Amino acid sequence: MANITMKSVDAVVVGGGWAGSIMAKELTEAGLNVVMLERGADRSTASDGAYPGSIDELQGNFRHKIFQDLSRSSVTIRNNSSQTALPYRQMAAFLPGEGVGGAGLHWSGVHFRMPPDDLILRSKVKEKYGEKFIPEGMNLQDYGVTYDELEPFFDKAEKVFGTSGEAYTVNGQVVGKGNVFAPSRSDHFPLPALKDVYGASLFRRAAAEVGFHPYAMPAANASAQYTNSYGVQMGPCNFCGYCSGYACYMYSKASPNVNILPVLRTDPKFQLRDRAHVLRVELDSTKKQATGVTYLDSNGDTVFQPADLVVVAAFQFHNVHLMLLSGIGKPYDPVANEGVVGRNFVYQNVTTTTAWLDKSVYTKQFIGTGGGGVAFDDFNSENFDHGPLGFVGGSPVWVNQAGIKAIAAAKSGGPPGTPRWGSAWKKAMVDTYRHSVRMDAHGSNMAYRDVYLDLDPTWKDAYGLPLLRMTFDWKDNDIRMNRYVVGQIAKVTRAMGARDVHFGQRQPDEHFDTRYYQTTHLAGGAVMGADPKTSALNRYLQSWDVSNVFVIGANAFPQGTGYNPTGMVAALAYWSAYHIRTTYLKNPGPLVQI
Repeated sequence: MANITMKSVDAVVVGGGWAGSIMAKELTEAGLNVVMLERGADRSTASDGAYPGSIDELQGNFRHKIFQDLSRSSVTIRNNSSQTALPYRQMAAFLPGEGVGGAGLHWSGVHFRMPPDDLILRSKVKEKYGEKFIPEGMNLQDYGVTYDELEPFFDKAEKVFGTSGEAYTVNGQVVGKGNVFAPSRSDHFPLPALKDVYGASLFRRAAAEVGFHPYAMPAANASAQYTNSYGVQMGPCNFCGYCSGYACYMYSKASPNVNILPVLRTDPKFQLRDRAHVLRVELDSTKKQATGVTYLDSNGDTVFQPADLVVVAAFQFHNVHLMLLSGIGKPYDPVANEGVVGRNFVYQNVTTTTAWLDKSVYTKQFIGTGGGGVAFDDFNSENFDHGPLGFVGGSPVWVNQAGIKAIAAAKSGGPPGTPRWGSAWKKAMVDTYRHSVRMDAHGSNMAYRDVYLDLDPTWKDAYGLPLLRMTFDWKDNDIRMNRYVVGQIAKVTRAMGARDVHFGQRQPDEHFDTRYYQTTHLAGGAVMGADPKTSALNRYLQSWDVSNVFVIGANAFPQGTGYNPTGMVAALAYWSAYHIRTTYLKNPGPLVQI
C-alpha cells in the first residue's frame, strides 16, 4: 500500500462526533483550515434518518447499525489486575458509536449541566467531612475549572442543541418550577420543557407527595420548531420513541449531523474525510510537539496529515487509546500510583427499578422521547448529608420513558421469576408493557487507584496495534451509594400505589458484568486538573506534555457524575475552543505554566 503525505493544514480534528464538530466549527470561525478525520462512514439524517427504514428496531438496537464495528477494534475487559482481560466482542454493556456524528447521532438527548459541587468534589468533601472521609484508594480530584467559568459555555451549547427545559433561577431570580438544586443560569432554556408522558406524571406527583423535588429533565429533543444559533432548523418531537440508537427522522433530536455539520460542510476552510482510521499522533524529535497524525484511508493507504494543531476528539476510550499509542503523557502505573494516561477511569452507576401499577392504569410505554422525563435531585451530588452515610457521590432518580419497542418489550418479560417462554411469560410481558413504570437511579462512580486503562499486552486490533485494556469493577462506596438511593425510591413507589416492585439495587461485593446493557457513559482516563502529576490535561484540555495537542471528551472527567456526560463534554469543548481562539493562537504554547 502507498504512503501518502498530504498538504499541511492549520488543524486536524480526530473524531466526527459532538466534540469534534464543535471544535471544527470554532476553529474554522477563527480562520483556520481544518481537516476532520472520522474512522467510520459519512452519515446524515437525510440518509440514516430516512423514514421508515430509520425506525427498524432489529437493525437499530439489535444489529447496531450505527455503532462501532467491534470486529476491527475493541477493548479488553477484566475486573482486576489478577485476571486476564478478554476482548469485548459483542455490544452489550456499552454502545460506542462510529461514523460521522459518533455517539452524538445515536444518543438519547438527556442534556444536563454539571453540578458546581461535582467540579470541586475533593475540595467540597474535605471541607464538609474532612480528608479522612475519602476512602483509601479513591482518587478524588477537582476539575480545575468552576461552574461560573463554564456557565457561558453551557448556555452556548444549549442554544446550539435546542435544549428543552424549565429553569428554576435565572440571574439569581426564581423564574419557574425547574430543579431547585440547579445553579443559577444566565438565561432560560431555548425551548420550554417537553410534556410529561403519563408514567412520568405519576412519578412527579408521587415524588412531590413524599417531599422530594421533581422537575422536567432538560432534553436536547425539541419541544417546538427551533432555529439554532448557527441558523439550522429543528422540528418538534413527536414522542415516537426512536431516539437512543437511531438517527431522528423528525430532525428533533440534537446531533452533530443536524445542529452543526450542515453549516460546517459549507465552509471552504473545512474538509471531512470519512473512513480514516487514525493510528497515532506523530511527535517531533523532542516529543514536545505534534507534527500531525497518521491514518489509514479507505483504500488501505497510510496517510500522514501534517498540522500545526492536533485536536483529539473521539469517544472517551478512543482518546485515551490514541494518547497511549502516540506516547503523549506518562502511562499510569497502578502499583506505583504514578503516571496519568489511563488513570481515573470511571463508568456510570445505573440501576433500574420497575413498579407495576393497578391494572386500570395504562402507562403507554410505546410513547417516549430520549431526553424527556421527570427527575429529582434530592440525593444527587452534595445535595444531601453524606456524613452519617459514609459514602462519596450520589444519584438523581428519574422516569426517562424513551419509548419501549416491540422486541425490547418481549425481552423484558416480567418480574424476577417469570418464565422465559409460554403462557405465563406472555401474560407477564403484556402486564409489564401496559401497566409498569421504570425508574432509574443514575448514579455517580468514583475513581480508584486500581481501576484504570492501559494497553493490552496480548490482544491486537485489525491494524496490528494493542487493544485498550479496561480494568474495572464496582467498589463498596458506589454499591452502598446505590443501595441508599434505591431505598429512597421505595417511598415513591408506595405513594404511586404500586402492587409489585422489583428494585434494581446493587448487591454487596457485586462485580461488573459486561453481558447486559448499562450505559455508554464511560469517562476519565486522560483527565483535566491543576497538577500534572495527577492529570494528563490542564484546565483548558491541553496536554501538559505536548502543547499543540488538545484532548476533548468525557476522558477529561476526574470522576463520575450522576448526570449524562454530553452536556459537560459540549461545554468543555466550547471552553477549550474559546481559549485556543483568544490566547493560544496568538502565542502557541502551554496555556498553564508549570
